[in-house]
Amino acid sequence: MTIHFLVPAGFAERPSGGNVYDRRVHVGLVGLGRDVMSHEVGSEPEVAAVVRALSDSSVVLVDSLVASWAADALLAEAARLRLAALVHMTFDSPGERELLAACSVVVTTSGWSRHRLAEHHRLDAARIHVATPGVDMADPAPGTETGAELLCVGSVVAAKGHDVLLAALGTLADLDWRCTLVGPLDLEPDLVDELHKAAADSGIADRLAFTGARPHDEVQAAYAGADLLVLPSRGESYGMVVTEALAHGLPVVATSVGGVPEALGHGEDGSTPGLLVRPDDADALAAGLRRWLEDPRRRRRLRRSARQRRLTLTTWSRTTAQLSEALEAIR
Repeated sequence: MTIHFLVPAGFAERPSGGNVYDRRVHVGLVGLGRDVMSHEVGSEPEVAAVVRALSDSSVVLVDSLVASWAADALLAEAARLRLAALVHMTFDSPGERELLAACSVVVTTSGWSRHRLAEHHRLDAARIHVATPGVDMADPAPGTETGAELLCVGSVVAAKGHDVLLAALGTLADLDWRCTLVGPLDLEPDLVDELHKAAADSGIADRLAFTGARPHDEVQAAYAGADLLVLPSRGESYGMVVTEALAHGLPVVATSVGGVPEALGHGEDGSTPGLLVRPDDADALAAGLRRWLEDPRRRRRLRRSARQRRLTLTTWSRTTAQLSEALEAIR
């Protein structure tokens, strides 16, 4: 059975979590002996051309980003193909609900997303499978005594809440901290300009480092040199950076949105390896960061919990196996 995998153009290079996931499961499926053919597509006409050329009953695995703008082209061929949707996130775009309903299998990256699709799109829960993102295990980060090295990883776009983070950090000028922000700066340049101005106005610009997108090895080095991951997102279907941080034994302060609590999880003793705060609330985020910075006992407790959680994280081989099992249902 050949799996035709429709992925966004540039998926091989772009550092988004969805692209990383797609790359890892592609390699993993091939490693399991699956015949996988990836088709990078950047427009609906390209999608239409690809699916029209496929023979009847071909298995087509569609990344949700592609599905968000190519639903019509896919629906036109849905009756003769075996469609599976890989849903990193939903977009509520025209035709999305109908396309998901036409798929034989829907795979989500979190239990939260599975529940949301069943409720919001009224899909049959029996057709929705979960393949949680995996991680590569790393050595535990040593950390510093003061816990002052903060790290934020994610594209600098409004949805990721960098403005909320800077507003929170602006109220913590009396404490010792530095924050490294790793992620592409070219997606919403006006926002980046606003963030630099806000940092200058609040007097914290010299404590921030906007690195832009970095190669994989440099991102791993950033985790290894950090004390705490901060994720101020306004929405996340899972939050792969949370588990990437935990793979280094880093605690997390994050907004309690979407699948983030699921990604954060618990240590084997039931403890939580971080703090969850309300989204879009700079005061709540600042309070969480202040508790981390001011309380050494809390830091020790969260670090211990993060190192426990590190040992229970999903591997990429497990992720691939879950996806492979879901695709078997198409038969």
